[in-house]
Amino acid sequence: MASQTHDLNIVDQMSFVAPRPLPAVATPRDSQTKIVATVGPACDSVEKLAELIMAGVDVFRLNMAHADHERQDINLAAIRTASAKTGRTVAVLVDLAGPKMRLGELPDGQLLCQTGDRIRFVRGETSSAPASTAQTISGMDIPTTASMPDLTTTYEPLIDELRTNDRIMLADGTVSLVVEQISTDWAECRVLQSGLIRSRQGVNLPGVKLSVAAMSDLDRENAIWAAKNDIDFVGLSFVRRAADVRELKALLMASTTNPASGGPHVIAKIEKPEALQDLTAIVASADGVMVARGDLGVEIDIAQVAVAQKRIIAECHRQRKPVIIATQMLDSMQHSRLPTRAEVADVSNAILDGADACMLSGETAVGEYPRETVELMNRIALAAETLLPPRREERGTNCLDENCPVQHRWTYSHPLNPVTKAVVYGAGRLAERLSAKLIIVSSSTGATALSLAKNRFRVPTVGVSDSAATLRRLCLYWGVTPLANAPLKDSRALVRFATDWGKQNGLLRAGDHIVIIAGTGMSATTHDMVVVQEVQ
Repeated sequence: MASQTHDLNIVDQMSFVAPRPLPAVATPRDSQTKIVATVGPACDSVEKLAELIMAGVDVFRLNMAHADHERQDINLAAIRTASAKTGRTVAVLVDLAGPKMRLGELPDGQLLCQTGDRIRFVRGETSSAPASTAQTISGMDIPTTASMPDLTTTYEPLIDELRTNDRIMLADGTVSLVVEQISTDWAECRVLQSGLIRSRQGVNLPGVKLSVAAMSDLDRENAIWAAKNDIDFVGLSFVRRAADVRELKALLMASTTNPASGGPHVIAKIEKPEALQDLTAIVASADGVMVARGDLGVEIDIAQVAVAQKRIIAECHRQRKPVIIATQMLDSMQHSRLPTRAEVADVSNAILDGADACMLSGETAVGEYPRETVELMNRIALAAETLLPPRREERGTNCLDENCPVQHRWTYSHPLNPVTKAVVYGAGRLAERLSAKLIIVSSSTGATALSLAKNRFRVPTVGVSDSAATLRRLCLYWGVTPLANAPLKDSRALVRFATDWGKQNGLLRAGDHIVIIAGTGMSATTHDMVVVQEVQ
């Protein structure tokens, strides 16, 4: 008998999947795929945040690169007020900026780099005046690179770590340079791909081994702020090895005000080639992963980005870790009420690949149509999910991957009792066989709910817990809706509570079946009970 793979292979299975009918109108939280939205000037009021929650946002992202603690205190308070106002649980993701390398200040603020011209990077803080020649673009005279201007960066060791033939990418990869000569105090480069650069724009060095640490001093301060403010997830940029993730975890655990929750969970952002080389160990050490396609698409061959995305998602599924797809998902909706067809296909394919969540950045932070963007992402998810096959049964050890190095297996965030794992899978199959309308899973840490989410059952799932931190983390788990204030000590009361909630939300009516996954109490670490209840 042929061996079965655990990877989600939609191409092989699509012909066997009967698409479900798509609702004529998408209602909030109909989709199983979670939505992460970045907070910014376009949506930072309580009223706008509440609108986004009702439109389908599950997790709000605070980008620490664009605001200080005072501003983020205001944003965090507004998110929590909006959550209380709507009666819906939402999580918060703090995204650390990482050691972002940026250009120094340009004398005229911008510079047009022409193919074949030369640019020199030098030590210091201020770039030299560019050539007196200029080119008129959109009615403005833009200085050009004719006389080889000197540029600086915020990364002091740059000259020491560059080598001849290294590539330098500027302005999100739109301008490309190659290093041709190096001296003690400068590196001369030739422009391979022309374009306009501006002061403080990002600098990427694909393939260059940098000595800089994954976290700067400011990142550490921001991580401590997150831990002390009971943040749910912290995104770590510039990850290159599993040790980077473990270092942040130790810092968060030492700083948290809620040790019982384990501190904020760490989301490893995959955006460096070194991270792809150590992917299994990094996923093992993290609580979740973000495919940061912006920097990743500059750091590796852009033609490989979709392949890398599929590989990362497959690894996260093997290890039962949630995975977020980020960057330019509906980018054109910053200024348009409708996205491009290519963007719709991109979001759909990310969901079909197996993404747990899709993230919006500028679309909600500074865009003109934040609510409409969230609503449309919800609709796209609904359409794509009609073709999702259920996951096959998880087998093996907690590692789930025989290729996972033994030394990394201890780092798994959600080791799951094999009895619980078997019960979860069996309950999901039972719910599908009975055409149950609802699964209720009781989960103290969220691990059981995450295991259920990773099986991709087609039955709506409600997660209940006596931990507010766990309920918020469920917001990132595919297909799981957190339900607060459930009576966990009394199974009969829990069934009544869930039934009333389901009826109020139009999910349940008399004669429907619900499936409850819980523990008998005979073992403190095992979910060993499945109850099927018919709604009266």
